[in-house]
Amino acid sequence: MEKTYIFGHQKPDTDSVCASISLSYLKNQLGFNTEPKVLGHINNESKYVLKYFNVKEPEFLNDVKVQIKNMKFSKDAILSSHASINDAFNLMHESEETGICIIDENNKLEGLFTLKELAKQLVGGNKDILKTNIDNIAKVLNGDIFLKYDEEIEGKILVASFQSKTIIDKIEFDNDTILIVGDRYKVLEHAVEKKVKLIILTGDHNLPLDLLKKAEENKINIVCTHLDTYHTSNQLILSNYICDVLKEKKPTTIDINSYRNDFLTLSESQGYTNYPVVTKNNICLGLLKTSDVNQYQKLHVILVDHNGFSQSVLGIEEAIIDEIIDHHNLLNIGTPQPINFRSMPVGCTCTIIYHLYKENDVKIPKDMAGLMLSAILSDTLLLKSVTTTDLDRKVVEELANIAEVDIQKYGHDMVKAGFSIKGKKAEELLEEDIKTFRVKDKFVGISQIFTMDYDDIKADMENFINKIDDLASSKFDMVITLITDIEKNGSYIFYDRKSENVVRAVLNNETFKQGDYIQDLLSRKKQLVPNVMEVLER
Repeated sequence: MEKTYIFGHQKPDTDSVCASISLSYLKNQLGFNTEPKVLGHINNESKYVLKYFNVKEPEFLNDVKVQIKNMKFSKDAILSSHASINDAFNLMHESEETGICIIDENNKLEGLFTLKELAKQLVGGNKDILKTNIDNIAKVLNGDIFLKYDEEIEGKILVASFQSKTIIDKIEFDNDTILIVGDRYKVLEHAVEKKVKLIILTGDHNLPLDLLKKAEENKINIVCTHLDTYHTSNQLILSNYICDVLKEKKPTTIDINSYRNDFLTLSESQGYTNYPVVTKNNICLGLLKTSDVNQYQKLHVILVDHNGFSQSVLGIEEAIIDEIIDHHNLLNIGTPQPINFRSMPVGCTCTIIYHLYKENDVKIPKDMAGLMLSAILSDTLLLKSVTTTDLDRKVVEELANIAEVDIQKYGHDMVKAGFSIKGKKAEELLEEDIKTFRVKDKFVGISQIFTMDYDDIKADMENFINKIDDLASSKFDMVITLITDIEKNGSYIFYDRKSENVVRAVLNNETFKQGDYIQDLLSRKKQLVPNVMEVLER
């Protein structure tokens, strides 16, 4: 079963992290194969929660783009460099490939042997020299090894096609001679005396016992074949090591973790048909053909705590979205086929996931209860936010019983652990929890910082506003930042300087200025985003 990744938005908060983990646990209990992931750095609050309930942090997911490893490529189009030319021909024929990857003893790519190179060897290859092993020779000639003293065979090929006297008198035999001969016993006797490297007996002929004994004494390799001399001489060249006829020793390769789109660009510029697939250490994994570029598997994903392309993982348009579970307003994600979409106007995604456990009659373990409880407390600001519903409150009570924690004490400790801004730079704070919204042709970034240390920001206010201006000029058309004081139950508002009139319209306050405080403004989603959208639409 293919694995499905479950993840929240790019700036993972406690709801995003805990929803991914708790939903993955539920799905796996129901027989699915899922894994929770995160799209960014886990904040201090989430780390506190995971450590408290002894749950492993999800791994980072960089993107869900289609990679070479998701594509169809031939894992069988690989041969050892000491395989024969004939092996390459047979593999091409059986697999219908036009290229074969050649590897060394460590599986590293040595080169690419193509159908074009094979044709050159068959038509114009050197038929006088042989360099191979004796097993390759016997295999190509469909013969038997009669005597074997050398694993490697290298030398000049000699076919006994003249009269015996001519061969003996005029042709020099030595230890590098590879003799192809039938039943010419005088030639055989002469070859044995000269201690040739290899005798290939054709037509199923055998050596007389006296010559056989002499061949054993002289350690001469002998192969017998049923083929006649003509066909033996033509076939023998195909037993040569493929590495010695390899021309493309530095072919254009593609890394297994490269993206499909990058391969399309590469193949268009190079114009080749075959590309060896390798690891970063040049280990060869197979052969990718340009004709197979449209055969690939997309990754399956489930989105939690978001439903917009701009908030999701890089390459989301290349993945298959199986399901979305969210409690935000609907944005711009579209799917080519119907999916399970669960959206409820509650304070937290984990409130919805709690109900999925109940609907599927899956028992909630203590650690999952703790994660979901933490997410709800975090998203609803300890149940004080205007986004909090009676359903959230009811679920919190039930999860706290399972998790065996005191809501008030645990919630306070969690907030204290997560909302400290000591030692953090202004730009880090601004981008830690920023969400992007598109209104017509404008991109708006709205960040929210929860803290009990507002005085630290106030003391460096000018620098803080300058960083907001920098963020607006580099990534957005407009940036608004809420600094929410948990203990006071309200927020201080900051914004890029060029957007002051828009912010005043959003807040319906013509005298509003940087850093002014608004009591009971706790929810970015419900109390600010709708007004921003309305004003910009106008």
